[in-house]
Amino acid sequence: MQQTVLTLKGTVDNVLFYNEANGYIVAELETEDALVTVVGELGQLEAGEELELTGTFVTHPRFGQQFRADSCVRTLPSTAVNIERYLASGIIRGIGRALAKRIVAEFGEFTLQVIEHSPEKLLRIKGISPQKCEEIAAAAQEIFGLRSLMGRLQTYGVAPSVSMQAYRRWGAAAWEVIRENPFRLCEPGIALPFHQAEKIAADLQIPKNHPHRVAAGFRWILETAALEGHTCLPEPDFRALCLGGLGIAEGDYESALCHCREERLLFAYDKDGRPYIYLEEYYRAEDFIATRTAAMLAFSPPQDFDCTAAIETEETATGVQYAEMQKKAIACAFSRGIMLLTGGPGTGKTTTLNAVIHLCRSAGSTVLLAAPTGRAAKRMTELTGVEAKTIHRLLGTDFSDDGSIVFQHNEQDPLSADVVIIDEVSMVDTLLFEGLLRALRLSCRLVLVGDEDQLPSVGAGNLLHTLIESNRIPLVRLTEIFRQAQESCIIRSAHQIISGEMPDLTEKHSDFFFFDRREANEAAVFLRSLYAERLPKAYGFTPQTDIQVISPTRKGILGTVALNTLLQEAVNPAQYGKPVLKNLLYTFREGDKVMQIQNQYEMEWTRDGEQGTGIFNGDMGTVLFIDKTAKTMRVDFDGRIVTLRSEQLDQIELAYAVTVHKSQGSEFDAVLLILPEGRDRLSYRSLLYTAVTRAKKLLIMIGSPRKVREMVQDGERSVRCSRLGHMLTSMIAKPANTGTETAP
Repeated sequence: MQQTVLTLKGTVDNVLFYNEANGYIVAELETEDALVTVVGELGQLEAGEELELTGTFVTHPRFGQQFRADSCVRTLPSTAVNIERYLASGIIRGIGRALAKRIVAEFGEFTLQVIEHSPEKLLRIKGISPQKCEEIAAAAQEIFGLRSLMGRLQTYGVAPSVSMQAYRRWGAAAWEVIRENPFRLCEPGIALPFHQAEKIAADLQIPKNHPHRVAAGFRWILETAALEGHTCLPEPDFRALCLGGLGIAEGDYESALCHCREERLLFAYDKDGRPYIYLEEYYRAEDFIATRTAAMLAFSPPQDFDCTAAIETEETATGVQYAEMQKKAIACAFSRGIMLLTGGPGTGKTTTLNAVIHLCRSAGSTVLLAAPTGRAAKRMTELTGVEAKTIHRLLGTDFSDDGSIVFQHNEQDPLSADVVIIDEVSMVDTLLFEGLLRALRLSCRLVLVGDEDQLPSVGAGNLLHTLIESNRIPLVRLTEIFRQAQESCIIRSAHQIISGEMPDLTEKHSDFFFFDRREANEAAVFLRSLYAERLPKAYGFTPQTDIQVISPTRKGILGTVALNTLLQEAVNPAQYGKPVLKNLLYTFREGDKVMQIQNQYEMEWTRDGEQGTGIFNGDMGTVLFIDKTAKTMRVDFDGRIVTLRSEQLDQIELAYAVTVHKSQGSEFDAVLLILPEGRDRLSYRSLLYTAVTRAKKLLIMIGSPRKVREMVQDGERSVRCSRLGHMLTSMIAKPANTGTETAP
């Protein structure tokens, strides 16, 4: 039933909670009839302010009825009583309760006008010196300016958090800046969506072909393309999108493109007479990657280490006999500034990696290990016995003046390492790889490990595939499946899938089972039984820690959203008196399995007395404790304990079921892979292969043979537009030996 939208007027009586980052507030509003609790992203409010709110009444399970405000028209208090309450709140630095009382006693209902327009009159008040008067005037101008900006922008539906970012950047001149060019709100660090800036521009009667609008539209189109994985666009495609999406003429497009290139807002890269259009950050990244890679290959380490003898000694000490390609990989890691090691499951990547780590350390080299996600780093640590970090933690994250992420380690402060090894490189995007290369000394060797057949990164670019296809980077591809791995039907099936062969779904093997369930409701009920009852009973698995349900999609009965609710009720049902917290999708309970879905670089955590910051997209955890009174939730992310506030709950989801993309970089003892019927854009080979290779001990696939066949036969890779490969081939000479196995 649709709720009635209401208008509520009143005076702020008390502020119970305020989040400066996003403007979310909980306050008590004194109306003519009652004291009402108001919640919403309204920005900072203070006692005494007069509001006119639009929104709906909702019922909170613990705190009862609240007014959820969607918009707010605010005015400064107009009566002497409310003005005194407002100033006594401490809103203006330098004015406390006692001084507020004296000021209002002197100026009454004109107090705020005096402070804003004639602050020198405050010198009449006992206790206000000329210096203090200047401080009060400066603080007041900041408060009044921000209030005014919020009021103006909220009429266009702009969130208070955007207003605060704009005011931090431009100060008292913010509205003048916006009025001259509202599309400056779309700049990085503020990042108002283009369509919202369009509303302001329309009200200001800015024409569609105005250079400010067209330039911002160019960026919007390229940023939208980046969300689809493209670092650039062919100029004809870019032209068509601009003419259609922005509604401009050819002449306006040409002149704006020329201007943007002159101002270095956009870059054009020519490949065989065909231009490609870049945003500055992606052009800079790909150009730097190619340039630095060429330098790293030219500056190979001195070969004063007998690698052949060291490998023989290692074989004797460990009893491991390395295959020929493994030996090549180890030698390449010692002799070249950068190399690629790729191969599917069971081909010995981990064994090779461990040998590289041990021999590098034996040679006196400092070795650092990293992976794109927390779970991938944890798995790398478990497989090697050496601590691995996420790439973000390795580089250290900080924020620039405009609020964008920067890395602490860079050309000026490089990592103290002789060798850096990165696993799961298929998940690394272009901008992150640029940041990594900038943090390496030229003498540092870089070993990149990954499976080229897995899904590409969520961010723009297809880095691992591009580096391999360039045929310029030393590459060792492991293809031999070792005897022990051959005994696993999971591994055999994975290799069949990536080769375009249908796996055998008829035999019942010890680690791989297929169940034909084509009707969605029937499949969901069967999945629930396996997850909550049959697998724990037969194998001793604990659902929350050992079993992972994976689906290609979020939508529908067999999508992750619906499955999470189904599985939660099966293993962690509601209980009377058990505390809960909610976001738009889920109800969270103590004991729930959850996943972080946004990078939070400044989120504080503790672990065995250690303190740190940073919880990242894809990190999985368990809800330890819910405090309903404080509306907080304590979560254990693999030993890092964080406390989430209610307004941060939109950053996490239940994780009993996750998408294939979210599972990448992780391994689970048991995987239940559900494949919904129907032909869609997620029915392709590399997605099925990535899902299958998440299972360590047991894989159960639920669906139809027809669905599996469709995915196996669809071997097309997602095409991502990038010119990194061409840059690499232009800057780096083709090696003399370019065999398919290695190009040293």
